[in-house]
Amino acid sequence: MKTQGIQDFEGLLSESNGKRSRDVGIITGGNYVSGTVLGQITASKKFTARTTEASDGSEVAIAVLGANVDASEVDKTGVIFVRDCEWSETLLSHHADEDSTEQAAAIAELKGKGIIVRTDEDS
Repeated sequence: MKTQGIQDFEGLLSESNGKRSRDVGIITGGNYVSGTVLGQITASKKFTARTTEASDGSEVAIAVLGANVDASEVDKTGVIFVRDCEWSETLLSHHADEDSTEQAAAIAELKGKGIIVRTDEDS
């Protein structure tokens, strides 16, 4: 039996009309699933998994990846959600080094950008 992974846009609960919630960005540095919390590297403007261990700008959560992207060897473009949307908390993917306190901080940072993270009870 095969186990199905996270599908593109699976964690998206709602978004604004048209393409207001979405943008396209250059993704770098890993193989990421839909729902990955992203930070942006200040110097290159590329997006990568948000981690508090970074000091290049990507330590601040500013977007959520919409579709699975493998940018582990080569940078790729990807759909990112940057405002006015809701995501399922259970389908958010945080950097492996992030503990629950850091994940909560990332969720608060996303809220500041208009990206609301809903628990199962909220959705």
